[in-house]
Amino acid sequence: MSDAPLLEVKNLHIDMVSGETRFNVVENVSFSIGAGETFGLVGESGCGKSITSLSIMGLLNRPLEVSSGEILFKGQDLRKLSSRDMRKLRGSRIAMIFQEPMTALNPLATVGRQIAEMFVLHQGATWHEAEKKAVAALGQVHVPAPESRVKNYPHQMSGGMRQRVMIAIALACNPDLLIADEPTTALDVTVQAEILKLMQELCSSRGTSVLMISHDLGVIAKMCKRVGVMYAGHLVEEQNVADLFGHPAHPYTHGLLSSLPVLGQRKPEERKRLQEIDGVVPSISAFPKGCRFQPRCERATDICLSKVPPQTALEHTIVKTADAETKRGFVRCYHHE
Repeated sequence: MSDAPLLEVKNLHIDMVSGETRFNVVENVSFSIGAGETFGLVGESGCGKSITSLSIMGLLNRPLEVSSGEILFKGQDLRKLSSRDMRKLRGSRIAMIFQEPMTALNPLATVGRQIAEMFVLHQGATWHEAEKKAVAALGQVHVPAPESRVKNYPHQMSGGMRQRVMIAIALACNPDLLIADEPTTALDVTVQAEILKLMQELCSSRGTSVLMISHDLGVIAKMCKRVGVMYAGHLVEEQNVADLFGHPAHPYTHGLLSSLPVLGQRKPEERKRLQEIDGVVPSISAFPKGCRFQPRCERATDICLSKVPPQTALEHTIVKTADAETKRGFVRCYHHE
């Protein structure tokens, strides 16, 4: 591992602009990812995970915009790069696997053409060279008969095969950072396991860092060493994965873990009804004052209704950061104990 983090997100604020009105979508989010490290962001749909990842890629469009904060990649603030420089970086040094491969892939181009395009754009290869590399790239993601599969259009492939194509495109130029946004959504359990194993193998062999975004705690547990929990645009907790599962601090994290089914409860007396978190994630135009989780929280008191909880260090966990220093995991809750 290098001494400095590969990626540092510092005090990120993202707003939605509607005329003269601004709605805060993501507020004061900070995290870092080291070289070769896999960091997870977990939370319900609508918590701001995907928007955060798109801001790193420079893919936010109006009405969304980054209002303040820094996104440092190898020490360089990505927000200060020109559109041209960002296009050079995107796909070569930072790559992304999007949620739905059927919409992310071009339905009018063969998968081989779409993979080959990466080598032409970012490595200066000729189309003849790039097509050969596309066949090899499909073979690396375990697509059978890659020589014939490169001629397929996306609709001619299954969901699992399309996701492998997305991985091949993302890793074609050996990026330093891979952002995986719900990479196993809509896949069945067996295919999901195969895709996750494939990503682990390829990223480990290439030393690629990963930002894994998911609402599935099982995926986070399998893939990540550290995890941040997002709720309504706030990063409410960060811990090592083992500590998070063993000692969840934020009431929202407790709720997420309590809603997971437990295998092996065969006797009737062992079976427990799954808990649920009352209510839903608020819309961005109706975020509550103070702690944004307080309308759904059983621990909420008057202070939670008026003041945003500060970042509080957790004594039971030590997080090894990318710069080889150690710090406590943290939680944003007045009543985490």
